[in-house]
Amino acid sequence: MRALVWNGVNDLAVETVDDPQLINPNDVIVAVRLTTTCGSDLHFIDGYLPGMRAGDVFGHEFMGEVVEVGRAVTGTKVGDRVVVPSFIACNSCWHCDHDQYSLCDTTNPNAELQQPILGAPTGGIYGYTHPFGGYAGSHAQYIRVPFADANCFTVPDFVTDEQALFMSDAVPTGYMGADFCDITPGDTIAVWGAGAVGLMAARSALLRGAGRAIVIDRIPERFSLAADFGAETIDYGAVDSVQEVLREVTGGRGPDAVIDAVGMEGHSTGLQEVYDRTKQLLRMETDRAASLREAILACRKGGVVAVLGVYGLTDKFPMGVLANKGLTLRSAQQHGQRYIPQFFDYVAQGDLDPSVLITHDLPLEDGVRAYEMFKNKDDGCIRVALRP
Repeated sequence: MRALVWNGVNDLAVETVDDPQLINPNDVIVAVRLTTTCGSDLHFIDGYLPGMRAGDVFGHEFMGEVVEVGRAVTGTKVGDRVVVPSFIACNSCWHCDHDQYSLCDTTNPNAELQQPILGAPTGGIYGYTHPFGGYAGSHAQYIRVPFADANCFTVPDFVTDEQALFMSDAVPTGYMGADFCDITPGDTIAVWGAGAVGLMAARSALLRGAGRAIVIDRIPERFSLAADFGAETIDYGAVDSVQEVLREVTGGRGPDAVIDAVGMEGHSTGLQEVYDRTKQLLRMETDRAASLREAILACRKGGVVAVLGVYGLTDKFPMGVLANKGLTLRSAQQHGQRYIPQFFDYVAQGDLDPSVLITHDLPLEDGVRAYEMFKNKDDGCIRVALRP
């Protein structure tokens, strides 16, 4: 089959690789109909996350059609159109029983690679380094899905492929951020980053009862999409201080909760940008964490800070601000299995259409160009849908 593979830092290629096979009786094979670029992939593409090996198929956000089923699978059959969360759950360990699916104790076969760094392993994820399981990813014609009964969600007829695609990762990640904020009616939620996850976080905050969602970014085409989702915007490059603007629009108090949807390769301005870029380029830190620091400073006293961005070793983390303002810090990789059925309802009600995140639609053979466009934000690119 054809697949997009990682061969080294900023070295991608579309190559012919072996087709996936059923390994365990609870596996299925899915013919990928749609997969998409994701900002999380840029971190290992740029060399800031270790654990990739030459020839690894990457990609973790996808939907498709089941073409082969293991003998122990009961809830999924050949021909089903399914969306699959990016993190793999077993649905029987302690963490899965508590709806913490990305923390599954069962699905990471390389737990020993994470244990020294994290203290305990996460669940496995498709196409996202060997410490996260070493699973082949979704930028391919076919993919093996373990524990299919826990991870395959049959897509209703009224949901399009394009809408289902982002229910794999971007929608549940953004929605989980809003869920973390403990929103009460009328709250103001500020979101750093208007990529797909940030936009979904803003939309989700409004769906969960927030009075206002304010998105901070710098790219004009993202602002128009944020407005379509009902959010207000701040261009951080056009104001002297994002914190001052947020205090002004919230009567001096600050947002009730903040969501960081940027992660380790964020942009900022002035000396902070120079400092972070220099240390990152010299590998003295992995993270340009300006957005996270700014979000913590901007949040009102007693508020919630939800962190969705991927981070490694963060310098200048303002722990004193967190403690003295009485803030609650909440973070996780997304628990998609908890939320996907709710997304189907939102689409049916006309409250959510994630397909508008697609700005470019290309064949998988153009995957290298897709990531160049996505990384550089060329031609107004927000997300590229890849069709194997």
